[in-house]
Amino acid sequence: MTKNKIELLAPAKNKICAIAAIDCGADAIYIGASDFGARKNVPNSLDDIEEIVQYAHKFNVKVYITINTILTDEEILQAKELVKKLYEIGADAIIVQDMGLFELELPPIAIHMSTQCDNRTAEKVKFFEEMGASRVILARELSIDQIKEIKNQTNVELEAFIHGALCVSYSGQCYLSQAIGGRSANRGECAQPCRKKYSLVDEEENFIAKEKHLLSLKDFNASKHLKALAQAGVTSFKIEGRLKDENYVKNVVGYYRKLIDELGRENSKFRKTSSGTVLFDFEPNLDKSFNREFTDYFLDGRKECFSFDSPKSKGEYIGKVSKIGMNYFELSINSKRDEIHSQDGLCFYVGDKLSGCLVNKVDEVEAFRSGTFAKVQKIFLYKMEGIKVGTQIYRNADSQFEKQLKNSKTVRKIGVDIEFALGKIKATDVDGNHAEVQYTFEEMAQNEDKMADNIINQLKKSGESDFIAEKIDITTEKIPFLPVSKLNELRRELFEKLAQERVKSYNSSRLLELSTPPSAAKGESQCYPSSEMNYNANVLNKYAKAFYEKHGCKITEMALESNKTSSNNKVVMTTKHCLKYAFNMCKSPKKLFLIDEKGKRYGLKFDCEKCEMEIIF
Repeated sequence: MTKNKIELLAPAKNKICAIAAIDCGADAIYIGASDFGARKNVPNSLDDIEEIVQYAHKFNVKVYITINTILTDEEILQAKELVKKLYEIGADAIIVQDMGLFELELPPIAIHMSTQCDNRTAEKVKFFEEMGASRVILARELSIDQIKEIKNQTNVELEAFIHGALCVSYSGQCYLSQAIGGRSANRGECAQPCRKKYSLVDEEENFIAKEKHLLSLKDFNASKHLKALAQAGVTSFKIEGRLKDENYVKNVVGYYRKLIDELGRENSKFRKTSSGTVLFDFEPNLDKSFNREFTDYFLDGRKECFSFDSPKSKGEYIGKVSKIGMNYFELSINSKRDEIHSQDGLCFYVGDKLSGCLVNKVDEVEAFRSGTFAKVQKIFLYKMEGIKVGTQIYRNADSQFEKQLKNSKTVRKIGVDIEFALGKIKATDVDGNHAEVQYTFEEMAQNEDKMADNIINQLKKSGESDFIAEKIDITTEKIPFLPVSKLNELRRELFEKLAQERVKSYNSSRLLELSTPPSAAKGESQCYPSSEMNYNANVLNKYAKAFYEKHGCKITEMALESNKTSSNNKVVMTTKHCLKYAFNMCKSPKKLFLIDEKGKRYGLKFDCEKCEMEIIF
């Protein structure tokens, strides 16, 4: 990556989402292949990935492939063959968790160390740098100061999450789903037990909380910290969401594209890494996409990050119910943005339970409120249970906004300067790529002013191309006559040639970047930061075991997924989310336990110095 530039990295569950992310301004996308991608339910064929790569590279957008599950002896050899094919079709990097991949002969493709590697110390980040990794994806739990400290001790690229769902556990260190039902988070099959209900009791069986979503966190939103993160040394801003739909991707990517562009205008060293300008036909709004309310987590100190009442999307606050009628309620509307429409999804609390409903019909009336006439909406519902005067109403599905996103014609165009000379037309794009077409003519224009206008008007038309003419210079003193059809043909040919030049230029740069294979490590003798690791190392194959031992780390237990290690009495989750802190019990000496919906009891262990909590199976 060009030094000091900032990359906006977007998720894609499929080709449609990938194209949407690129069109809305992503500098890079990450997507799963057919296997081994930590989201087992969203595989993509090599043909689709190749199409995505070709589309992305036109805009200097990079494509990273997730191979971030832990692998069996057989699977890791399959993964090796997959990596070779990904390299051949032009993928820019692979995101990995399994250390065994370092023991294989891989093609010279960039390796990014997944957040599943539990990257929260400078020592570990430095180790991966020495091993030849080009990037390390940091743990979400780090503060800006901790990120800065890591950057001060390393030179490798740092990637950090800025938006989306939060795993309550340190990534790669959650075994709860595996212990409960054999669905491993490290194998891409997490059943999300953290979103279920639990009760919290003390050693005397007193209930501190009953049937609450005690491990469910709000969604991450670092939009107010982008400048601080960039200054701390983060070079890639990552949006979570490989299970999210096209509309979510468009909205969230668009929102952060605008913020990062603004950051780049303030300071040129924080400009984007890709090319092209996004021409939006909608105004991005994070509140209108799925969210469980937002938190900035631990970026700027510990704050309330949990969402105990519900793991569902709450959406944007609209207002309070002012009147109840037959199958409807009234709501005062302060702005057009807050207007409710038919088929909107609304939600509200009935006691401590989040309930939802679909809007059937909306009537607008003028009503006398607080001494003046105000615009009031009468909102008719399919069901009214639980709604009363004073109920706070949230909208978690804005039908009109979703329709606008679905029908959006937002495009991305690359700026081009065009020089029209006698017998040839030359185009130069914003990255310095050139293309030229030659033409013949039979006569000079009788009306040169009119012909000049025709030339400019026709060359300005970008049509279905990826380019937009920002400047057109006519450099010939005598202007030839060319029919409009000929000008259009020349423009299309010119842009096609320029697109080909861009691909050539990108491929040359890519091969230069990848000329030193990561497996040709500088740090073959580098010692792993720990001298001994148990099942927390997530070693599932002989290659990973050999890797650790080569680097001075003894593996005392294989991964829980190996079925050679029992989950009983094991720590199955380590988290910065602390229930003692949440219930103001930091000084309490009492032992605490979690009880799930089936009555299973889990021990809790607290490290107050680190402000961490462990769940014991």
